[in-house]
Amino acid sequence: MHAKRWLFLIHRWLGVVVCAFFAMWFVSGVVMMYVGYPKLTEAERLQHLPPLDAKAPLLGPRQALDAAGIAGPLQDLRLAVASGGQAVYLAVPASAAEPGARRSPPGRGVVVVDAQTGAVLRQVDRARALVSAQAYGGEAVVLQYRGTIDEDAFTHSRGLDAHRPLHVVDLADAQATRLYISGRTGEVVRDAPRTERLWNYAGAWIHWLYPLRGTGLDRYWADIVNWLSIVGIAVTLTGTVVGVMRWRFRRTYKSGSHSPYQGFMMRWHHISGLLFALVTLTWIFSGLMSMNPWRVFDSGAPALRMAAMQGGPLVVEAGDAAPAALLASTRGDVRELRWVRAAGQTLVLASTVGGRPLVRDAVNAQPQQIDPEALRSAVAQLLPDPVARIDVLTAYDSHYYTREAHTMTGGSEKPLPVWRVVFADTHATWVHVDPQTGAVLGRSDSTRRWSRWLFAMLHSWDWLPLLERRPLWDVLLVALSAGGALLSLTGVVIGWRRLGRKLRSATGPRPAPVRSAAPSRRPA
Repeated sequence: MHAKRWLFLIHRWLGVVVCAFFAMWFVSGVVMMYVGYPKLTEAERLQHLPPLDAKAPLLGPRQALDAAGIAGPLQDLRLAVASGGQAVYLAVPASAAEPGARRSPPGRGVVVVDAQTGAVLRQVDRARALVSAQAYGGEAVVLQYRGTIDEDAFTHSRGLDAHRPLHVVDLADAQATRLYISGRTGEVVRDAPRTERLWNYAGAWIHWLYPLRGTGLDRYWADIVNWLSIVGIAVTLTGTVVGVMRWRFRRTYKSGSHSPYQGFMMRWHHISGLLFALVTLTWIFSGLMSMNPWRVFDSGAPALRMAAMQGGPLVVEAGDAAPAALLASTRGDVRELRWVRAAGQTLVLASTVGGRPLVRDAVNAQPQQIDPEALRSAVAQLLPDPVARIDVLTAYDSHYYTREAHTMTGGSEKPLPVWRVVFADTHATWVHVDPQTGAVLGRSDSTRRWSRWLFAMLHSWDWLPLLERRPLWDVLLVALSAGGALLSLTGVVIGWRRLGRKLRSATGPRPAPVRSAAPSRRPA
């Protein structure tokens, strides 16, 4: 068969399969520009935590840990009114740490300790979940308990795995918020207002093919998304070649048109394909890159040596400052205290609603600043390779920037100024460090930076000149999405019409065979 004929057939029949997905991806992508998949951001979490009371009879951290039978170094330690409406220590023993990780996934390895008695709180039942929900929503909000679930349409995120099963509580507030409460710690770990839930069925839930999650196809979900994207790339490439071949640039067909197609659908599919083929190809390809197919962006770089940078494990001593002293030193509406190690010091981060955390010395509760030279020496321990330079960023750039909280890459804290520690290693590693708290905010290498361009840039157009000039970003993406949707929907109509004709011709009644009339011969 002629190569040209193969191009037509491949584009035609693969298009029947994937054009409906194309149309769905374009429309749902526009929804996702404004409504993201439900998440509980750090700012939302702190906003809904009740403030810590400096006058409450709270045990010191070492007293509480001893009463709970927790000895030895810790990976993480927090104090907040976060579980069952009471102040609790949430401790992660160092033995629960995953190799090479800064912290275990939230919820994994956590021991919940009553901050007043030191009792370990092991069971998160219906009553405890309801009190946590009441503390989140406020005393006047009516609650409706909906039981426990392992996973539903709004909790597919793997970050919630350590908290399953999840208690589900609906709030009778203005937003009809649904809360998901950890079955392990009793903390609220996700909120999903009704508007967000409804829009998600037309947005992220369908865009990411989440209807396949939680079914018999769950184990094949990533492969299905990957191969649909690959088939989509093939359809777009073959369609572009066919479209260019059929378009007469210098002369016209007998109809006076540069396109040979006269029907409305075929004509506009041809024209929109020429206009929007590149952006369609870009979005399908970058969507594939978002899946890190077959781990193409895994560089094999060694883990950061966090313990070396921190200057030893997190150990809470009997003489450390009590919560009352720490809270008194802040004179603010503190929602959480977190004990951390940074550059050889034990510090306490006091988080309020909005703004940066306040840094206090863990022993005397006094305001503390990390010595820049000590921090420089500490960050140099993250890798065995030398530090090439340290850049101090006072403004966002293409690799360190912020997005709206609802977006896929938004919702995390991106403070300024920040240090970019550039290592002279084979992976060209960059590490972003907060000079105020000593926290490692992120790590990238040459492979991950390729992922940033091939996914975030091509898929979401995360380009600062555009992001800083909204609504220009909105207008461009909506217009291009509309063009891609037009291309896809005309392809759906054309494909189904042709498929319908094929099916009718295959199943319709066949005419009776015509027999030629032979001359009758009678015996003489």
